[in-house]
Amino acid sequence: MKVFALAASAALVGVPGYAGEIATYSFASETLEREYAYTVYLPDGYDESGLSYPHMYLLHGSGGDETNWVIKGQAKRVLDEAIADGTIPPAVVIMPGSLSWWVDGYNEPAETAFFDDLIPHIEATWRVIPEREGRVVGGLSAGGYGTVNFVLEHPDMFAAGAAMSPASYLPQPPESSSANRHATYLDAEGNYDPEKWTELNYTAYLDDYLAGDIVVPLYINSGDHDVFDIAYHGAVLYQKLREHQPTDVEYRVVDGDHEWRVWAETLPEALEYVFSHTVLPRGEATAAASE
Repeated sequence: MKVFALAASAALVGVPGYAGEIATYSFASETLEREYAYTVYLPDGYDESGLSYPHMYLLHGSGGDETNWVIKGQAKRVLDEAIADGTIPPAVVIMPGSLSWWVDGYNEPAETAFFDDLIPHIEATWRVIPEREGRVVGGLSAGGYGTVNFVLEHPDMFAAGAAMSPASYLPQPPESSSANRHATYLDAEGNYDPEKWTELNYTAYLDDYLAGDIVVPLYINSGDHDVFDIAYHGAVLYQKLREHQPTDVEYRVVDGDHEWRVWAETLPEALEYVFSHTVLPRGEATAAASE
């Protein structure tokens, strides 16, 4: 496993008196046949506590990488504050990188790599609770799209999800969306494939999810001026789930566009929502931590 230092910046400043840690790592992915990079947030006292922690996979948007949530979304500060004030329990947060829209598209099998390579690596490397009740997922835009797909296709894997401005368009993405030009959905001739979109969008998993016994609580939001009309598409998703799980789906429309200000400002609420459905850290604290 390789470790890389994040460039020092204001984005790494946390809360005085609370010292959560951020670092970027990579490991060899058998599925991708390349290094798989991710940034991890560890709560204050992780090294000494001996505890296992609830954890979240926090996904970036189209064209992003494993550093976006820290550098642009102020994730370290938000997490430090949320843990310090008791809004969420101490938790581990994994921010992986992907060249795809978190699906097995034309360019790479990102979903397979996520479940077959990343999750086993995280559970073998970090002290996280490896059961459903200790695992949640969230993301913005294409990462929100990935979040919706993951929880509907794999409800047995996640205790809750948070889809921020999810690019879960029906029936097809708008012409302005990068999905129309992203390698994930471009065929061998470089043309956008609408059938690939339909194959990989959440509607491919919705009927089986609704027919199943497992409910995954889901938080959805959008800016009211979202240029991609995600306020509408988010409402469609919300309505599809509301009858099935009326007390386990939330939808928020906030002031803003498809922008980092919206995601950074709503991350605290999203974190509070998903971690309200997880178990607390567990295990016996070490003597050093209890002194």
